[in-house]
Amino acid sequence: MHQPVATVTARDRPAGPSPAPLKSRDAFFDNAKYAAIVLVAVGHAWEPLRDGSRTVSAAYMLVYAFHMPAFIIISGYFSRSFEGRPNQLKRLVTGLIVPYVVFETAYTLFTRWTDQEPDRPISLLDPLYLTWFLVALFLWRLTTPLWRRVRLPLPLALAVAMLATLSPDIGNDLDLQRALQFLPYFVLGLSLKPEHFRMVRRRAVRIAAVPVFAGALLVAYWAVPRMTGSWFYHRDSAEELGAPQWYGVVMTPVMFVCSLVLVACFLSWVPGRRMWCTALGTGTLYGYLLHGFVAQGAKYGGWYDPAWIHRPLGAVAVTLVAASVVTVLCTAPVRRALRGVMEPEMRWLFRKDPDKSGEERAVVVRA
Repeated sequence: MHQPVATVTARDRPAGPSPAPLKSRDAFFDNAKYAAIVLVAVGHAWEPLRDGSRTVSAAYMLVYAFHMPAFIIISGYFSRSFEGRPNQLKRLVTGLIVPYVVFETAYTLFTRWTDQEPDRPISLLDPLYLTWFLVALFLWRLTTPLWRRVRLPLPLALAVAMLATLSPDIGNDLDLQRALQFLPYFVLGLSLKPEHFRMVRRRAVRIAAVPVFAGALLVAYWAVPRMTGSWFYHRDSAEELGAPQWYGVVMTPVMFVCSLVLVACFLSWVPGRRMWCTALGTGTLYGYLLHGFVAQGAKYGGWYDPAWIHRPLGAVAVTLVAASVVTVLCTAPVRRALRGVMEPEMRWLFRKDPDKSGEERAVVVRA
C-alpha cells in the first residue's frame, strides 16, 4: 500500500561548501507503490460484485493475497534506518498520528451518513475502514529498533502472528490483531537488501510469474466456495472465522509463503525505469486514504444497482473507474491541497533538537 516517510541520517560528512547531492528516488519502488495502490482500490471496487460472480470473487481473493503484503514489505524496507531519533519521532507524529486522527474522525462522520448510523461514536481506539494501516505502521516503526537487534527476527515475528490467531480476546483496540498478523511482512522488509529486489526482477522470474499467477487464479477459483477470503484480511482469530484454534497456527506460515511468492511475482513485473506513473508513487498514502470515501459513497449512492454492472462488461468498467479515481487522488494537485493535513510541519509542537549539528543532516526519503 505512498507511504509515510522513513528518515535516513547522514553522519560524519566531510566539510565543504555544500552538502553532497541527495540520491535520486528509485523509480522501481515508486512504480511498485503505485501499482499496489491501484490494486487496493480495484479490490475495494470489486467487493460489491462478488455475490453471484465466482470469477470476480477469485480475482478478489488473489489480489488480497498479495497487495497489502507487498505494500507492507516495501514499508518495512524503507523503515530500516528508524532508530527513534527526534526527527524520526516527529515524522511518526506528523506523518501517521495526525492523519490517523483526521481520517478516523472523517470516516466516522462519513459512515454516519452512508450507513445511516447518526449516533456512531468517534473512537480513536477502534480504527475504521482504511485507517488501521496508519496505526499498524506506527506500531511497527516504533518497534523497528527491537526487530533490527534480535536474532532471527522473521521467525520470531511469525511466531507472534501465529499466537495472535489463537486469541479472540485481543479485540479491536487499535486493530491490534491485524497489526500482529501482518507483522511478519514488515519485519521481512526490514531484513531485505537492494540485491534481494534485483533478484526478483530477473527475466527468469518474470517468465515464471506468468504460470504462477495463472495457477494461483485457478486455485482461488477452486477455493471460493470452499473457504472464506477473510483469512487474507488478517483481522480475526481462527475461532472468529469459525475454525479450530490450531488452524491459525497452520494457516499463518502457509499464507505467508503463498503471499511471499505472489509478491515476488508481482514485483518482477514492476518496471524499473521512470514512467508516466512514477511520480504518483510519492502520493500513494493520499490515494489510499481518500479513495475509501469514493468506494463507500458508491455503495450508498446506488452505483452498483444497475444489472449490467454485475456482468463482465460492468466489472471491467468498475475496474477502470477505480484505477482512474485512485490515480487522480495520487496526483500533485491533490497532494498540495491536503499536505497541511497529511504532512503538517507542526513546528509549534516540537522543540528544536539541541544536539543537531551541521555535520548531521536529516534526509527525508519519502517511501
